[in-house]
Amino acid sequence: MTSVPSERHPLAPFLPEGASILMLGSFPPKREKWSMEFFYPNWINDMWRIMGHIFMSDKDAYVCRDSEGNMLKRFDRERIEKFCREHGIALFDAATEVRRLKDNASDKFLEIVEATDLGELLERIPDCRIIVTTGQKATEVVAETFGCSIPAVGDKVEIKTGDCRKLDFWRMPSSSRAYPMALEKKAEFYRKMFTEISDNNG
Repeated sequence: MTSVPSERHPLAPFLPEGASILMLGSFPPKREKWSMEFFYPNWINDMWRIMGHIFMSDKDAYVCRDSEGNMLKRFDRERIEKFCREHGIALFDAATEVRRLKDNASDKFLEIVEATDLGELLERIPDCRIIVTTGQKATEVVAETFGCSIPAVGDKVEIKTGDCRKLDFWRMPSSSRAYPMALEKKAEFYRKMFTEISDNNG
C-alpha cells in the first residue's frame, strides 16, 4: 500500500501590523478548489460571505464583479486584505504540514504531520489578544498547545502564552458548507464575538 504524501502549507501567514486577532483554520483545500490566492479560498467556503453579511450587510460584498456589476465566481483578495488590515485580523492555519486521507480538506480526513508553532507565530504579532479557531482540528491544536479546555462553539476560554500574555481563545463554527448550519446562523456567532471584542476594547 502506497503511503499518502504530505503537503506543506502553500501560503505565508498574513500578519498585518497591529493585528489583535489571529484567526486559525485547519489547512487550505487543494489548489484546484481555490478562487483566489489567500485564506479561505474555496468558492463554497462561506467565511468571506459571513464577514460581508456582518460588516457590510451584504454577503456578496467580497465577491469580484465584472464591469457590468455581474458577480464572478471568485473572491476579491484586495478588498479582503484591506478589510483584515482595518479590523486587525491576522490569518493562518493550525497545521503547517498535513496528509489528506481523502481527496478534500475536511478536518475529518486531515492528518496533521506538523502543527503550526503558535508560540512563534504570536511572537510576530505582539498586539494579538484574541485567537479564533474556525475548525475542529484548529481548535484541538490550540487547546493542546496551551493546555486549556476546548470551548463550546460560540464560546471562549482564557489562555496564557509563553511570553505571559493572556489571550481569549474563541471557537467559532466552521465556515465550510460541510458544517450543518445556515450562513445567517453562523454569522450570528461571529457577530456576537466581534461585538464582545469591540466592547472590551472600547
